[in-house]
Amino acid sequence: MPETPLAAEDRRFFDLVADVIFANPFSTQYQEVAARLSEVTRLPASDSKQRYLDAVAEILCERLAQLAGRGIRRVGDVHPRDQKALEYVLLFRCYHSYNAAFDGLIETQLKRGDESVPVPFADELLGELADCGVAALDALRYISLFYQLRRAYHFIDQTLIGQSPCMVRLRHALWNNVFTTDIRTYGNQLWGRMEDFSTLLLGETGSGKGAAAAAIGRSGAIPFDPASGRFKASFTTSFIATNLSQFPESLIESELFGHRKGAFTGAIDHHQGVFQRCSPHGALFLDEIGDVSLPTQIKLLNVLQERRFSPVGSHQVMKFSGRVIAATNRPLDRLRQEGRFREDFYYRLSSDVILVPSLRERLAEQADELDALLALLIQRMTGGQNTSLVEQARRALKAQLPPNYPWPGNVRELEQAVRRVLLTGSYRPDLDSNLDANGPADPWLEALTQGQLSAQELLAGYCQRLYRQWGSYEKVAQQTGLDRRTAKKHIEACRL
Repeated sequence: MPETPLAAEDRRFFDLVADVIFANPFSTQYQEVAARLSEVTRLPASDSKQRYLDAVAEILCERLAQLAGRGIRRVGDVHPRDQKALEYVLLFRCYHSYNAAFDGLIETQLKRGDESVPVPFADELLGELADCGVAALDALRYISLFYQLRRAYHFIDQTLIGQSPCMVRLRHALWNNVFTTDIRTYGNQLWGRMEDFSTLLLGETGSGKGAAAAAIGRSGAIPFDPASGRFKASFTTSFIATNLSQFPESLIESELFGHRKGAFTGAIDHHQGVFQRCSPHGALFLDEIGDVSLPTQIKLLNVLQERRFSPVGSHQVMKFSGRVIAATNRPLDRLRQEGRFREDFYYRLSSDVILVPSLRERLAEQADELDALLALLIQRMTGGQNTSLVEQARRALKAQLPPNYPWPGNVRELEQAVRRVLLTGSYRPDLDSNLDANGPADPWLEALTQGQLSAQELLAGYCQRLYRQWGSYEKVAQQTGLDRRTAKKHIEACRL
C-alpha cells in the first residue's frame, strides 16, 4: 500500500509515549513526561509504574487497532518521517505484552542457576516483531534488549530499596550506568559495547556497594541464540566478585589472572583467575580497589587498556571482554595526592563514579526507610513476608539503641542486628569508646547542636565529613554546589 502519513494527533501521542518509555524509570524526568502524557490521555495519576504503563498500553493498543483498520500495521506502511515514531510504539506494545513472561524467565533462571534456561515464548515474540516489520537481525537484538530492561529494573528496584532522596539518586545513577542517559542511543550504538565503560563505586563499608555492583553486573546485554532457543549465558554467571583486600600480595596476581601448574611453590594445578572466568557478556567486580599495591595497579591498568592478560607462569595471551566495576571505602583523592593510587589507573576506572549512601544518611533523610529495610531483610532470611517479626525487630532496635544511632556498620550491621534480635531478642552494639549513649561525642557536632558554629566552620565541617565518606573532592563539590577548589579549601581548613 502507499506510504501514509500519521495524523498529527497520533504523531503527538506516539511521541509522548516514546518519551515515557525511554525515560529513566527512576528519574524525575519520567514523572514529568508521564504527567504530560496524562494530560493528553486523561489518565489518572498512579503510584504504581506498572499500573500506569498498563493503562498507557491499553490506550495505545486502541490507537494501533484504529490504524490497522486503515491498513497501517507495519513500520513501512507509514511515511518515512513517521516510521521511527510508529516503530517505537510497536516495540513498546511487544515489550509490554511480554513483561510478565520475561519476569517469569528471570525467576526461573534464578532458581536454575548457571545453565541458561529455554525461552518458551521466543518464537512467538520474534513472530510478532516480524509482523511489525522489524528485520530479523533487529528482532534478535530487541528480544535481548527487552530481557535486559526487565533484569535491570528487577535488580535495581528490588535489591536497592528506599525512598530517601539519596537512594532515589542511586537507582537513577545505576539505570544510567547500564543504559546511558538515552536508551535509543544505547540500543542503536552501544548495545553489547559497554566493556570499556568502567565504573567506580564509592561509599562506606557495609553501605551496599556490592548490591549496587551486582545490579549493574546482572543487567548487562546477553545475546539471544535462536538455534538453541536460549540466551547465550545465564545472568547468574555474568557477575563475578572478588574482594582484593583478602589476598596477600604474593597471591593477588594469581587470583586476578590465574596461574599454570608449577608457576610457583604450591601451584599444584592450573587455576583460572577472575579475568578468565568472567563471561564476555558479564562484569567483574573488584572490591576494595583502594587497597591494592602500585605494581598490581599497573597490571590492572594494562589489562583495562589492552584487554589482554597472561596467567602467572604462562606466555599464553588471553582476551578479556567483560566490564569492570570497582569499589572502595578509601579516600582516593588523598591516596592519589600521596602517590599511593595512580592517576592513570583512577581515570581508567572512572568512566562513571557512583556514590552509595550510608545508612546514616538514608535515615537522616527519611526515618521510615528503616522499616522498609527491616521488611526486606526478614523476607530474605525467612523466605516470605512476616509483619510480626518486622515489628519485633523494630521494637527491639528502638528500645535498645540510642536516638539517632549512627549505624557505623551501615546495612551490613543492620542485617546482623536483625539476626541477633531473632536469635536473642535484643541488639546492643559495642559502642565505640568515643561514642556515648546519647550519640557521637564529636566536638563539631556538639558545637553544632549548641549553636556555637560560625557559617565558615559549619560549611568546613560539613565538607570534611562528606570527604571522609566519599574520598573525592569532586563529589563533595557536586553535593554542596561548590566548585572543586572551594570544596577542597574548606576540607583543608577543617583539617588544620
